[in-house]
Amino acid sequence: MNRVELLQRLPLFTGLQIEDLTQLANKLAIRQLGKGAAVFEKGDPGTTMFIVTSGSVDIVLPQTDAAPVLLKAIGPGEYFGELSLFDDKPRSASACCSTSVELLELDRATLTDYLQARPHAGLAILQTMSERLRETNALLSNSVSRNAFEETEEKLLWQDRLADRVASFNGSWSFIVGLILLTLVWALINSHWFNQHFDTYPYQFYNLFLAILVALQGPLIMMSQNREVLRDRTTAANDYRVNLKNETHIEIILRELNDFRAETRDTLRQVDQRLTSVEKR
Repeated sequence: MNRVELLQRLPLFTGLQIEDLTQLANKLAIRQLGKGAAVFEKGDPGTTMFIVTSGSVDIVLPQTDAAPVLLKAIGPGEYFGELSLFDDKPRSASACCSTSVELLELDRATLTDYLQARPHAGLAILQTMSERLRETNALLSNSVSRNAFEETEEKLLWQDRLADRVASFNGSWSFIVGLILLTLVWALINSHWFNQHFDTYPYQFYNLFLAILVALQGPLIMMSQNREVLRDRTTAANDYRVNLKNETHIEIILRELNDFRAETRDTLRQVDQRLTSVEKR
């Protein structure tokens, strides 16, 4: 996969034309690192985003008293560190190579020069970012938890409801007991005890009835199973939205917690410096 195709896959540059992507791809620098090497550490100043062309990079959250927490594994065609292109905040996590990797590097200065030369590309990037921001705001402000069963039930037609009822009845003891009783009554009516029997042994008409019943049951049961698969897909999509919203909230909480810790350390440092200056006096 060439550089232009890599940039096309990134949501940040989806609004750019091929010519703009080609010019930007030519400005990317190649960086090769071995297994275990650190791309950057948490707290480092960030001005660069990276695109993985080969290998794998782990985004981890260092812990003082425990092993680092793996946040995400970045593979070929994926990117990380894009926020550093637009703000001056330090890195919120560390990135280390789980294998030998090759990265494409885009720093803020290069992107700034590129956007100054091609202002329309900047507008396309801003439009893409605003759309993603609107989606994030909608995700955070609206409730995404839904009842998948009720959601699919509202869209069912009468034919679908009939198929579900038939499938439910076929899988019940009522159907089994009813079929056994019907068979016994049919055999009794057509036995020698009755003078007018219309379907003598081996009950060909009854066998025809059972064959038609089985032929109709199969498609109806498959229709019901297809809707069950649809319900499962709806449930999975709903779970994904819920997990995505929870993950976003957790990231916000962790970021605010890190900021609070940094402010607390600065405050304690200032208090310690003042107490030291008072003691010296």
